[in-house]
Amino acid sequence: MLLSGCAFLPEEIDETKDWSAGEFYAAAKEALDSGAYEQAIKYYEKLGARYPLGRHAQQAELEIAYAYYKSDEPVSALATLDRFIKQYPRHPNLDYSYYLRGLVNFNQGMNLVERYLPVDRSRRDPSAARQSFQDFADLVQRFPDSRYAPDARQRMIYLRNNLAQYEVHVARYYQNRGAHLAAVNRAKYVVEHYPQTPAVPEGLAIMVRAYREMGMDDLAKDALRVLESSYSDHPALIQARKL
Repeated sequence: MLLSGCAFLPEEIDETKDWSAGEFYAAAKEALDSGAYEQAIKYYEKLGARYPLGRHAQQAELEIAYAYYKSDEPVSALATLDRFIKQYPRHPNLDYSYYLRGLVNFNQGMNLVERYLPVDRSRRDPSAARQSFQDFADLVQRFPDSRYAPDARQRMIYLRNNLAQYEVHVARYYQNRGAHLAAVNRAKYVVEHYPQTPAVPEGLAIMVRAYREMGMDDLAKDALRVLESSYSDHPALIQARKL
């Protein structure tokens, strides 16, 4: 009797049952602007399911990607952006899709504390940083006059410096364990692929020490000469001279 009685309970009322595409979009946008990202995602998903070809569908794709990003759902955000870029290659807001993709990868894997407190990002897995750099590079190359290009360029400088410093950390790790050849290779990679970054003098200093340890005095002197001529005031030079 109890089980049969459940059939007479009223069904949950769907307030959006008769909503138009415009009503879905307005509700989703209001939730998005107020920071209710989960609610915004719910409305955007229903909008896409019921009106996939409507005039609001394209813009909704971008906005739900942003909502996913703010809700710390990078996989969903990236999948949405990739689909948008593929489906709408001539969309007037295509530059924003590349910019947002860069932001998602820029912050991927970071918790709330790391986003607002100073942390050494150069010690993190660099894969997301490399992808973020490429996303911003695509934006700058394809849309050099975009309103998002200046910020993208600044982030690219930051990412490039961090990627170079990551290589220095790895080189120093190898050096401290006596793997001097591996240390040299990593340090040379910094000098050759990340010129004019703050990590270059550190890389040269590592090369000086590693070559000395391997008995390659001529190569050590060459690295020291470059360090002296280009970074005469850098603290790394003092340590290199002691070797």
